[in-house]
Amino acid sequence: MTGEQTGSGQTGLSTDLPAPSLRSEDEAGEIEPQIDVGRTAAAGVLWITIQKWVIRVLSVVTIAVLTRLLTPEEFGTVAAALTVLPFFFLLADLGFAAYIVQVEKTDRRMLSTAFWFSMTAGILLCGCVALLSPLLGAIFAAPGVVPVLQILSVWVIITAVGSVPMALLRRDMRFATIAAQGAAAAIVAQIAAIVMAFSGLGIWALVAQTLVAAALSTLLAWATVRWHPSWAFSRTDCVRMARFGGQVLGVEFVAMLRAWGEAAVISATLGLAALGLMSIAQRIVQIVQDLTGSAIVPVTNVAFAKIRDSAARLRDAYRRALEVTYAVLSLPLTIVAVAAPLMIPILFGDGWEQSYQVAQVLALAGTLAVGAWLDHGLFYGMGRPGKWFIYALIIDLLTFATTVFAVRWGLVSIAVGFLCVATVATVVRWFLVARALQTTVRSIARPFVYLVTVVGCMGAAGLACTYWTAELPPLLALGLIVAVMFTVHLGITLLMAKPAIREVLRIVRRFGNGSRRGFRARLGVRP
Repeated sequence: MTGEQTGSGQTGLSTDLPAPSLRSEDEAGEIEPQIDVGRTAAAGVLWITIQKWVIRVLSVVTIAVLTRLLTPEEFGTVAAALTVLPFFFLLADLGFAAYIVQVEKTDRRMLSTAFWFSMTAGILLCGCVALLSPLLGAIFAAPGVVPVLQILSVWVIITAVGSVPMALLRRDMRFATIAAQGAAAAIVAQIAAIVMAFSGLGIWALVAQTLVAAALSTLLAWATVRWHPSWAFSRTDCVRMARFGGQVLGVEFVAMLRAWGEAAVISATLGLAALGLMSIAQRIVQIVQDLTGSAIVPVTNVAFAKIRDSAARLRDAYRRALEVTYAVLSLPLTIVAVAAPLMIPILFGDGWEQSYQVAQVLALAGTLAVGAWLDHGLFYGMGRPGKWFIYALIIDLLTFATTVFAVRWGLVSIAVGFLCVATVATVVRWFLVARALQTTVRSIARPFVYLVTVVGCMGAAGLACTYWTAELPPLLALGLIVAVMFTVHLGITLLMAKPAIREVLRIVRRFGNGSRRGFRARLGVRP
């Protein structure tokens, strides 16, 4: 869950893949045009960041509407079902999309093999989900999960059918297209969910949102790529792709199994309403993480891969990236940790009071977990995914065991367990990273001193402001709290991590220059 995120965060596409070849042969034997990887990657990060902002901001609006029309039990039912489905999609894809993205050359036979395997596996696994849904409902101790899972099982087929064209778009580095299509699909799906909720269809509004987004994304991807499958199927290509894919999906499988296990434990012990309350608390933290961290992690992943042969440069780049990550994400996550009791009623309405403290603790855990994002990119960029897999396996097992132990005392205890695991995991990563970068643990842990200081001071100032503004209208009180915490954050950052501010400004300028160059290129204007 939110306490310690060890997966890559991109289902079916691992971040340890080398960049696509600059020159490769297409199906007709022609040479693909050369790609400016650096400029395209920078523009891609910008577009994907914009996409995340569009989707997440609209998602907040959608959730704000749906939480006023649906119950925690309905949110919990869909949340339980959605922890199961990605596992089956990974089995259907089997890492073939990851192979297509990084392979030097593609041909119609290989792509067709991937398509037919994924589609066939998707159909078979969809049937498995439908047949196993009563058993899964029993595991969750929620019969209502059964019909939801049976309908949502179609999602596995839809996403499997779109796996190859989506991989081709990524291979061609068409990030603007991917971002536009993802945003369009999400917007249409959210509109469909709101309309159905107002029509009194209840939980099926959430089901429709998931299916409409997947279906539209797949249709748009197929409409964009200039490829269609033949009837060819190569066993050799299938084995080669499966061998590669199996090596890059281990972390995602472990993370999904952990998420599924945690959801099952919570729903079976505390009920679906508790799972729904937990999902809302997690969602607000994840939204903040996505909106503030999405631009940092992709840039640093690419940078680590490019400079991994220079130990000194890699150490310096990692240190600067960690300082920036802590500086950027500590502010919004600490604001959630302080002001969740004000934010959740404003965003989601009444009836979610039990999510307040859970969100506050998860936000604190999230300030530690963002370091795991960066370390994940470091190990993958250095070509050492096996070491990260071992770490992820141990931490995910520890997280699940903590959930099993703490569930008897309620959701807040589970969240506190996440915070404890995130703390332990942070210390463990200091030693792992120090060894990988051939430096001291003290140098790796130094930015953590800034994090503890800025979070502690912001938290104290925010709590004091909460007390002073208790009699004010919620929106005004929230605005004052944010202003005070921002001021404290800026002051401490200027004193302890001024280079991080300069680095953030440099990244913003790079994005701005890249977007202007891309716009001029589309107009045919020379820089």
